[in-house]
Amino acid sequence: MDKKYYNHALLDLYSDYLLSSFGHTTATGLSELLDGHISHDQVSRFLRFDTLTSADLWSAVKPLVRHVESDEAVMVIDDSLLDKPYTDESELVCWHWDHTQGASIKGINLLTALYFSPVGPGVSVPVAFELVTKPERFTDPKTGQEKRRSRETKNDLYRKMLKTCVENHIPFGYVVNDIWYSAAENMRFIKETLKRDFVMPLKSNRKVALSEEDKRAGVYQSLSQLELAATLHLDGRCCVSPTVSVWLEGVPFALQLCKQVFTNEDGSQGIVYLVTSDTKLSAQQLTAIYQKRWKVEEYHKSLKSNVSLEKSPTKTVRTQTNHIFSSLYAYVKLEKMRIHTRLNHFAMKAKLYMAATRSAFEQLHLMQANCSTA
Repeated sequence: MDKKYYNHALLDLYSDYLLSSFGHTTATGLSELLDGHISHDQVSRFLRFDTLTSADLWSAVKPLVRHVESDEAVMVIDDSLLDKPYTDESELVCWHWDHTQGASIKGINLLTALYFSPVGPGVSVPVAFELVTKPERFTDPKTGQEKRRSRETKNDLYRKMLKTCVENHIPFGYVVNDIWYSAAENMRFIKETLKRDFVMPLKSNRKVALSEEDKRAGVYQSLSQLELAATLHLDGRCCVSPTVSVWLEGVPFALQLCKQVFTNEDGSQGIVYLVTSDTKLSAQQLTAIYQKRWKVEEYHKSLKSNVSLEKSPTKTVRTQTNHIFSSLYAYVKLEKMRIHTRLNHFAMKAKLYMAATRSAFEQLHLMQANCSTA
């Protein structure tokens, strides 16, 4: 069998298995599901085959992207940690800082470039991905403990993915990301090298100048010191200030800034400072674009809940990478079905669960009937 065809055929079967499973996914489990028509060894060989890469993902999703592409689309960059507390440590499964938990977590760090197009019902497609590896070992001078580190930072991988997306001629208007990637180097890269615009949040201690003259004179102040009144109400829980022009340290071009004030569910108040390289955007437009970043949160949740991303006992870097690739491929299948059914990913998964439960219920009654006649 042709190697490329073999890979695609097994990828199709394996990704369907990930979609239809509700527990751990194994080579034996898929083989038993198919009544042995595909052996355990065949599935294992697929996972051990040549490592499936971001370039392979682009080849798989390119037809869908071309169907929904739009200049009004946004490219959302974010990462997620796959919890792997019981898997042997390696350059891929290692310790990463999780800012949501305020602690280091043992697992796999997945970065994704998620393309969100407003065409039709709105479509989210992963068009590039990177896995953070830490192959280098070193001794921490403070603790004396041996640790691992990467040869490339997450910001290096961020720029690498964006460069690839532009080289693949994917049209989009803005890059959107969380505060982790709001570095001056990333801003310069997007605006000056890629000739694109961005919308990013900033920490309140970032320093800005309020004029070019102040910038040249080195007169900066932190964002928290600015008097920005959030008077424009977007909804009952959120309001924003009018935009102002600012010059950020390390960024040679002007940015538009607005302050977003929102009320949390517990009644507490939160503040987000948003900047954009597109100086024509209003505060309402700026915040509307940034709200599209939420699509990547939905994507991460669906990966972990609906396509068995964390439910594989694979042990090597290659098999773990190919399982993750298969989960991304399964997510794209779900997204295609969502376009046609208008059901969200969780609703479709619920239908599969109900069908599986109904089948098990019928099988149970059949077994009980056989027992009663014995």
